[in-house]
This record gives sequence, structure tokens and C-alpha cells, in this order.
Amino acid sequence: MDVAALTRDLVSIPSHDDETAAGDFIEDWLRAETDADVTRDTVGNVIARYGEADTLALVGHHDVVPPDESQTDGDEYVIETTENRLYGRGAADMKGAVAAAMLAFRDTPEDGLVFASFVGEELGGIGARHAIDEGFAPDFAVVGEGSTGYATAGVTDVVVAHKGRRASTVTAHGTAVHASEPESGENAVYRACDAVDLIRDIDPPSATVLDERVSGSLAVTGIEGGSAWNVVPESCAITVDERTVPGERAPLGTVEDIEGVEWEIDQDLPPMACDDEAFAETVRTVADECQDGDPELVTKPAATDGGWLAAADVTCVVCGPSELGEAHTKDESVSLAALDRCYRIYAEIVDAVGEN
Repeated sequence: MDVAALTRDLVSIPSHDDETAAGDFIEDWLRAETDADVTRDTVGNVIARYGEADTLALVGHHDVVPPDESQTDGDEYVIETTENRLYGRGAADMKGAVAAAMLAFRDTPEDGLVFASFVGEELGGIGARHAIDEGFAPDFAVVGEGSTGYATAGVTDVVVAHKGRRASTVTAHGTAVHASEPESGENAVYRACDAVDLIRDIDPPSATVLDERVSGSLAVTGIEGGSAWNVVPESCAITVDERTVPGERAPLGTVEDIEGVEWEIDQDLPPMACDDEAFAETVRTVADECQDGDPELVTKPAATDGGWLAAADVTCVVCGPSELGEAHTKDESVSLAALDRCYRIYAEIVDAVGEN
């Protein structure tokens, strides 16, 4: 079975509401195709390993975001294969990389090699966090999220850092009164606007990882308040999207210096930074040998399970077939050439890490 065929099999299995069937397929395939120790934990993660020591892990996830109507036919996912690409929900994010990692894991049965496909990545890293809590801590990890076309179109690069995401809500409280006498109350919308002005003046932090610059961002993405046109509002909430960088966060807590304003973190997906330049260069060298282009060490704008692993002191890079702009789209697809390339990269990384 080649990587395109295995990707097609994986993509055909719906896994946006329930990852069980996709996990079953991966588990059964690994048991049939390898002599590895294959386990399925209580949340549904599939983890396989050769030997006792966890030296290098090939990491992915088999859940996907809900499909567009055009990507389903009843209860089945619609898949289309052209000469160069495979289309379907999860092809890019990230069942193609999972398939490439499964085949590389089968074909390079070295002691210390681990394969892991997690659940719940799209819901905040549920599977990765559970695995880490249960002791999953390889020395090195290659996370198969997208890194193709970041520096040069058609070239699979190596991500050494990515942003995290901190989502939060700022709530302003006031005193409701009739709008004909606004001076007798406290307008929560005005207080919320003061908080917006403060947030707008915050300079998001930046960081440098292995000479690559990662810049954070900060944006107010929603505002809601008020109950009627003739009532001064007693409450107003704003939502804030912060893209975080390794080592520093924007001082959003300063909004609580405004009277009647409180700040609450709703989600905090950690950023990733590779802490071992030699490992990053090893992976880049392997990627260079497996393709005609010149891969570079790059940064990625979106969070991955690599953030949770890096926070647990696992040395990580991200390297995968998906290109920018493919994930979560109604015409999501993956390059067949990139799938083959990533299979070779993953297999060669096993040998390269073993030599070092």
C-alpha cells in the first residue's frame, strides 16, 4: 500500500464528531502491519512503539474539523483524487501526514521509535494533554502538521517555532438606568471601549527561535452588550484573540485596572520552540536530501500539539505535507508528491537520529 492509498482510506472515515472509527482503523493497521507494541488509551489515542525507550516520535492526530456540506454525501466523506492531489476533509489537516508516518513507522522498525496519533487536537489538544499526563515524553518529536510552501512554493520546510493562541473575554460591568438619564448610571459599553483602547495600544511580544523571528498578535474579535435601545447597559463583553510567542505574553491583565472590568482566559494553546538546533538541522538536512528544493527553518502561525509537547520538555519540530491555506477549507486537499516526500523524510529521520 502506498501513502496515497492509505491517506484515501483514512480520509474516507468521518472523524469530526467521533474519532473512534478512525482510531480503530489506525490501531488495526498497526497491529497487522508491524510488530510494534500498540496501545489505545482511555481517550482514544493510538500509540505504538518499538522497544522500551521513547527516543523519536512521529506525531499526528486523526480528528478533523466539521466538513463543509460539499465534503459529505450522507454519512460519508466525499473524496476526489486527481493526477496531483487528493481532496477531502482531513486530507491536509492531517490524515495525509498520519498515513505517511504510519508507513515510515512500519518500514523503519528501530528501537526507540514511536508513532502517536492523538484525538481532540482540534478541541485544544485533548489527546496530547492526556498522553503527556500519562507519561508520554519522547526525547524528540516530529509533528506532521503542515510545513510545505512556507519559504518556497512546493518545498517542505522545517518549522522550529509556532505561535500559540490565548483566547480571553474581557467583561465590563456597569449600572443599568433609563437612557433618558444616563448620568445616573454607569455605562458598561463605555468601560468596555476603554478596555478596547487599552488593548489596541498593547504591543504584542516577539521572540527569536534559532534565528527565526516569531511575532505575536492581538485583536479584539467581538463585542456584545446592552439589552434595549433605551437602557444604559449594565454589562458588556469583548472577546480577544492573542497569538502568543515562546517565552512572553501580552499584559492583558492590565485591563483590570479599569474600574468595573475583569479579564478571564477561555483557552490557552501553548506556542512551540525547538530547543535543540542540532536536531532541527538534522531534520532540515534530511528534508533537503528528500526533495529537489531547498528547505529552510521557518515559523508557523498556527498552534499544534507540538506546543503541548514542547511545554513537557520534548524537543519538537513540525514537518508535514500540508500547504498554507489548505486546512479547514471546503476544498481541502494535499499534494500527492508532498505525501511521498514526507514519507521519505520521516523514514530517513529515523536513521539520522539513530546515527546521532
